[in-house]
Amino acid sequence: MKLLEGKTALITGASRGIGKAIALRFAIEGADIAITNIVDDEEFKTTIKEISSLGVKAKGYVSNAASFSDSQRVIDEIVKDFGRVDILVNNAGITKDTLLMRMTEDQWDAVIAVNLKSVFNLTKAVLQTMLKQRSGSIVNMSSVVGVSGNAGQSNYSASKAGILGFTKSVAKEVGSRNIRCNAIAPGFILTEMTEKLPEDVKKEWAEKIPLKRGGTPEDVANTALYLASDLSSYVTGQTIHVCGGMLT
Repeated sequence: MKLLEGKTALITGASRGIGKAIALRFAIEGADIAITNIVDDEEFKTTIKEISSLGVKAKGYVSNAASFSDSQRVIDEIVKDFGRVDILVNNAGITKDTLLMRMTEDQWDAVIAVNLKSVFNLTKAVLQTMLKQRSGSIVNMSSVVGVSGNAGQSNYSASKAGILGFTKSVAKEVGSRNIRCNAIAPGFILTEMTEKLPEDVKKEWAEKIPLKRGGTPEDVANTALYLASDLSSYVTGQTIHVCGGMLT
């Protein structure tokens, strides 16, 4: 039997990169998939088709994860369309990097809203369904810079650090209802965004990593699969660093 057979998973911000890799990995393991994106573009439509081709039910929802009302609407629609939500992966995120002295209030607010408030929005919205089911797994996408900090990313680091405290708190609140909440802290992952970096910068990063390479979206997706499935049935409130040993 496949690891996620009979389950429904929602992955936010899943039209590309890590979110898409997670959606595809979950689908291979039998989960029906709901994904969200801020716009209904060709990339989003193509991802939905790719997921559907794996033989599971797949549907996309256009929504703003930073909006509580929009998040509640999406959860209601998914429950109506799929009947349940067993897994929530809070993956939606943005960056607006600059040194603090140059950072505008809008740059701060936007990153906190999309990266951190969205986790509150979707988690709060989905809990009513999971509490009725008396089961569920929530996986929050943090970052190693939420633990270590990083110059030029005070807004991003703060949002990702907030996710870690939120994850631990939710795990304690709903554990008695068989609902688990964990976080993943990726390190240097090779995505479309990092591929644009100069080769010398990527080499410098790799030299600092004990495994001597950047991670792939699939590396993160495999960890998400573990946390979403019953393989981690006694794991909650934890943060798993997927960073090749960069942060120990």
